[in-house]
Amino acid sequence: MTGALVSASVYERATDWRMWVASGAMMLCSWLSYVDRQILAVLSPTILHDVGLNAQSYGEIVSAFSIAYMLANPIWGAVLDYIGLRLGMIAAVLIWTVASASHAWMVGFAGFALCRALLGLGEGATFPGGFRASIDSLPKDRQARGMAISYSGGSLGAIFAPIVVVPVAKAYGWRAAFLITGLLGALWIVLWAFVARPPMLPKPKEKPKLATLNPMEKRFWALIASYSLGSVAIGPVFYLSPLYLNKVMHLSQSDLGKVLWIPPLGWEIGYFAWGWIFDRFAPGEDRPVKMFLLLAVGMIPFGFMTELATTAGVLALFFWCMFVTGGFQMLGLRTGARAYPGERTASVAGVASGAWAAEAAVILPLTGRWFDQMHYDWIFWAVAIVPMIGVLLWIGLSRPQSYEPVAA
Repeated sequence: MTGALVSASVYERATDWRMWVASGAMMLCSWLSYVDRQILAVLSPTILHDVGLNAQSYGEIVSAFSIAYMLANPIWGAVLDYIGLRLGMIAAVLIWTVASASHAWMVGFAGFALCRALLGLGEGATFPGGFRASIDSLPKDRQARGMAISYSGGSLGAIFAPIVVVPVAKAYGWRAAFLITGLLGALWIVLWAFVARPPMLPKPKEKPKLATLNPMEKRFWALIASYSLGSVAIGPVFYLSPLYLNKVMHLSQSDLGKVLWIPPLGWEIGYFAWGWIFDRFAPGEDRPVKMFLLLAVGMIPFGFMTELATTAGVLALFFWCMFVTGGFQMLGLRTGARAYPGERTASVAGVASGAWAAEAAVILPLTGRWFDQMHYDWIFWAVAIVPMIGVLLWIGLSRPQSYEPVAA
């Protein structure tokens, strides 16, 4: 078998509890990144009213983040593969910490767009770093669980944000919420400088090489189709669900703080549940077609969102949508990593996350405009159908005769 998930020959790893430390630290990193990016989404009804912006402008501001995030992910992936996680992650978190705190002084469209772009530039290292940390520090039979741990911080951050951010904003104003993230970022940098060293984060025996993925290969596009199109729901759910619940279901800003943890909880559970399902029913499969089709079919109910008249039903469907999305992310990365050698681990995650960000940069302004026009059904059906398109593309691109995986 090939690929990053089974590459284990170039690292000296710890064999006790210390081998889990790097994944745990990257879980906190992804937690922090989603707290930082979700503050704007959670407080969007208040912030948009305060600064006089509409949903389309809001979508364009988020798009600025997505464009920077798109460009930064593959770049950070290659950089982290080359210079290592210790220095690379310190630089990345420093950039996004400054950007997040700077939101507190913004008063209009241009300022918010600039801050979101800088935030996306730094946060582009999050998932390549988490993926690489799990592969570097864990033996091959535990790397999938390490991936789930590293990535689960994102959904935990999305759960945490509304519970804490809304009370802070009510007590001290929305600008104070952004300042708090600056302090959290500084604390994480101190933690990482302490733990990102052997044996908790081993160094490769071989000299690292600056490696990128070749876009002329079909496996490159198979990775993008399975991950980015399968994960299309993340942007609309996290950035538009607060507005939908506020305008259509008539929830107040205080009410949103009590329920916005529900969709990311589905995402969190999805990481671990689907990881277990894949390990149990598709162990070692390089091309799990049935699993991908199962996920695609599972997204179809989301198209019926506007048929639901109760807040509980809407939240349940948001939960289900993110539960399935977690499966798409795990399976997309897992199959993509098997197609590439281990020294390109961070680059695989960087390209996948960057492709998702490119998609979000296109779809969020569009769905924001649909939202302003009250075409809510268009938004939900797009999210329901696009993953099936991604799966069908992946099936065609990943056929055995399409490419030969590079031997590890």
